[in-house]
Amino acid sequence: MADAAGRLDPAGYAGRHADAGPDGPGRRTTESVRAYRLIVGMWVRSTMAYRLSFLLTALGNFGATALDFVTIVLMFSHVTALGGFTLPEIAFLYGTSSTSFGLADLVMGSMDRLGRRVRDGTMDALLLRPVPVLAQVAADRFALRRLGRITQGLLVLAWSLARLDVDWTPVKALMLPVMTLSGAALFGAVFVGGAAFQFWATDAAEVQSSVTYGGNTMLQYPPGIFARDIVRGVTFVVPLAFVNWLPALYVLGEPDPLGLPGWVDFASPAVALLCCALAGLAWRAGLRSYRSTGS
Repeated sequence: MADAAGRLDPAGYAGRHADAGPDGPGRRTTESVRAYRLIVGMWVRSTMAYRLSFLLTALGNFGATALDFVTIVLMFSHVTALGGFTLPEIAFLYGTSSTSFGLADLVMGSMDRLGRRVRDGTMDALLLRPVPVLAQVAADRFALRRLGRITQGLLVLAWSLARLDVDWTPVKALMLPVMTLSGAALFGAVFVGGAAFQFWATDAAEVQSSVTYGGNTMLQYPPGIFARDIVRGVTFVVPLAFVNWLPALYVLGEPDPLGLPGWVDFASPAVALLCCALAGLAWRAGLRSYRSTGS
């Protein structure tokens, strides 16, 4: 829908596709999931048409991310502990963070392309299709090779679990899948929120990457080696500490550098839901503010 000046009006588009009935939000969610699945399926079929190329790129992705952990292993050839954490404990942080980030990157990793679409005008084409825009942007150029990062993270996590000296309880065992999935949702919210910011700052992909990729790297190390203000920032401002730092402190029996109440270690699912809701609001606000290329 265009405004009086002939520019594309996504607010009008959103209004036309908003269901008035009580099942409107649920119907839109179903449409988004279906559209995402169909677009992803198209890219997967395209990828698997060249299976050797896919295998090589996946192995390359696996090897590139594995170098991060090799760096940690080399570091421990000179020290016995880092920030009070042993190598298996840091491997636990690394494995949980890498797996959560890998899942979010697989599902939502194309969101950082939004700024380019805004600049070159291809965003307009997405708005003209009767498909939810978020699903189109998230599924665009779905990269199956990112499975290499997830595989590498899971292998490091399995290695750490075999060597950790932890008194496992049912609560601690349940914490592992909960923190991994909650962490993936948190990273996904950051991807969406960062993409929404690019509606206003169209050249902010590097800023988004500094929070997503940079945050993943930071969470691979114990919080005790960072300044307390940085730890506060990733706890109360951009709450990436809930990806693995806080729940991992409970699992590993390590002290909290901020001295937060014990119940905070279990708040990852609630924080993830809140961040996803805020990211959704930011996305809607950004989409409504878009007025075609040059805005």
